[in-house]
Amino acid sequence: MTLSASDISVRRGGRAVLDGVSAAFGAKGLVAVIGPNGAGKSTLLSVLAGLLTPDAGAVTLDDVPLAAIDRRALARRRAYLPQNARCDWPIAVERVVALGLTPTLPALGDLPAADLARVAAMVEACDLAAHRTQPVTTLSGGELARTMLARALVGAPEILIADEPVAGLDPRHARDALVRLRAHAHGALVIVAVHDLALAAQYADRVLALRDGRVAADGAAGDVLTPQTVRAVFDVDVRIERDSEGVGIRYL
Repeated sequence: MTLSASDISVRRGGRAVLDGVSAAFGAKGLVAVIGPNGAGKSTLLSVLAGLLTPDAGAVTLDDVPLAAIDRRALARRRAYLPQNARCDWPIAVERVVALGLTPTLPALGDLPAADLARVAAMVEACDLAAHRTQPVTTLSGGELARTMLARALVGAPEILIADEPVAGLDPRHARDALVRLRAHAHGALVIVAVHDLALAAQYADRVLALRDGRVAADGAAGDVLTPQTVRAVFDVDVRIERDSEGVGIRYL
């Protein structure tokens, strides 16, 4: 499986949000997309997910343009978690998680027993068991974020694209989310936009850095997350410390 973006450009209000971005992604691995606010991260993820048509360039999945792939067929292979995902209906957490199975469910009938078990396991894995029957509209921001992550993961998508999936999570649950995404990436492609450079350094296989709508760096996490690149992308100075317990990033 190969997901490829070729010379992608998106313009809004006369400004280039993305300007000639190209990247190819293989069948598995966790790719962290980083960059300052306004760099084009969310726009790139929307284009890669097939939800936004670029003004120039193309995205292909196994050499087939995304626009030519049936929407239901694409949904079976790809899950997308938007930034600040929300739900306006007071339905139970477990039912929201079950919505992640919608593309693969039969048109009629109840949820099969195997799928019920998958939903229950994912609710437990994302530390939501205590909220299983709680209306999703009554959750805290962090609890809702975990619910939406569970919904994205429950269908075991071949491609998972997530925009700031750890935003609003406390340190424990942010780490847990990256651990779970990393585990999923052992057999699937996971592309996530993140602001926490330490989490990107610790859990990503690859880092794609954007600045001003262009690719500033792209490569193995250890090669991209250097003081020089962080300075060039974010205009801040850092010290990066790696040891057997992980990666630490100190802002100077």
